[in-house]
Amino acid sequence: MASAEVISAPREGTFRDPQGRLYQSGDRMLREIYPEHADAVLSWIRSPLAQRWMQEGRMVSTEILPGESGGRLILAHPRIFFPSYPWEWTPGQWKQAALLSIEMCEESLESGFILKDATPLNVLFTGPRAIFVDVLSFEPRDPQSPLWVAYAQFVRTFLMPLVAHIHLGWPLSATQQRRDGYEAADLAPWLPWARRWRYPLRPLVALPLLLQKRVYEKSAGAREYRPHMAPDAAAFAVSRTLRKTRRLLEALDVPQRVSRWSGYTETACHYRADDHAAKRSFVHRCLEEIRPLRVLDVGANTGVYSRIAAEAGAEVVAWDSDVQAVDANWKTSHSQSSRILPMVADFARPTPAVGWGNGENASLLTRAQGQFDCVLMLGVLHHLLLADQIPLNAILEQVARISRRWAILEWIPKEDSQFAGLCRGREALYGHLTEDFFTEALSRLFAVVRREDLSNGRSIWLVEKSL
Repeated sequence: MASAEVISAPREGTFRDPQGRLYQSGDRMLREIYPEHADAVLSWIRSPLAQRWMQEGRMVSTEILPGESGGRLILAHPRIFFPSYPWEWTPGQWKQAALLSIEMCEESLESGFILKDATPLNVLFTGPRAIFVDVLSFEPRDPQSPLWVAYAQFVRTFLMPLVAHIHLGWPLSATQQRRDGYEAADLAPWLPWARRWRYPLRPLVALPLLLQKRVYEKSAGAREYRPHMAPDAAAFAVSRTLRKTRRLLEALDVPQRVSRWSGYTETACHYRADDHAAKRSFVHRCLEEIRPLRVLDVGANTGVYSRIAAEAGAEVVAWDSDVQAVDANWKTSHSQSSRILPMVADFARPTPAVGWGNGENASLLTRAQGQFDCVLMLGVLHHLLLADQIPLNAILEQVARISRRWAILEWIPKEDSQFAGLCRGREALYGHLTEDFFTEALSRLFAVVRREDLSNGRSIWLVEKSL
């Protein structure tokens, strides 16, 4: 059970991990290890490999706390700021998390350990960088076993969703309802026969489907079979499996697609160069003045303003519903090591709470509430008002719940071409959306600190919470 799965854990903690339970306490995640597993866990946590990974930031840091009576072992981890779930990742983030898991499993073999639990839920992102958070997912390796027991899980939860995304167009967000990933039989009916037999789909779809019936027949009534080999041969077999798995991951190359919004910054005809410059300058000046530590960029697109916020010293979370735009933002942030976490997230249709009793995976808004010093909403309000038909008061109330103090908003007048395009002949329904209406609604929750009028008729506002 990964700590990625717990944001605001119930008092009793998690229940899926047979070795212990995980729960939140303030700014830390506490992991209670059951007595019968304590010695094995301590051996792993204190190993030179685990300690090195923690120092490198590849695995979440872990402190061993004094246990209470009864032999309890308590581990403490820092809470990763703004956890994201795999169904909120881009294809680039998905592959990065998979690669981290493979690399760590390969390195663990040399120290006598192996990854026993291989799922995206073991990984979080801190900024654009993946970090492994389930410290209990490694165990001592049987030196005579040629098997990587987590291989099938890695294929189901990491590789098959990528196959479905690349070859069928299924969104990665659909994995929200597929905790254990996809089987070959789930994808095969939708794939042409010839494509199934081309690499890399042949070992992932065609062959497993062909062998499935035979395997079931052989295993019926048989005891679990665990082959044993000489240690050198077994180690070679596991390493070969990992190399083949890495090649399969590398072969799942996500095609670069241009979406409606991925080129918006370069093609927006309703902005002249001086409008872009004035808007960026205003946002930069405001952020330099208020110096927020954490910023949420709603409708971030490819991250132009996210980077301005990061350059001002903020830790940034960037939401956008366009997968291609978010992936471009992540790739740039990753290459530049910017403190930006891009996420596929929709302010109007936020990720719900899911899992048992809706208590395992917190909703997007639960995670966001009161977590940011400033919220950026640039070029977004008119989409929420017209396309999503959300009342202005409700939008501003949500911003006030998320932001501790500041917001930078862009107002688009009715005369704007984008406003008219979104009305779709319903101008009479939205005639009340004037600047006066905006300022009146704003005044209930925020005080205007300053504004900047652009030559295209739009305006940018720095506001501060008044409640």
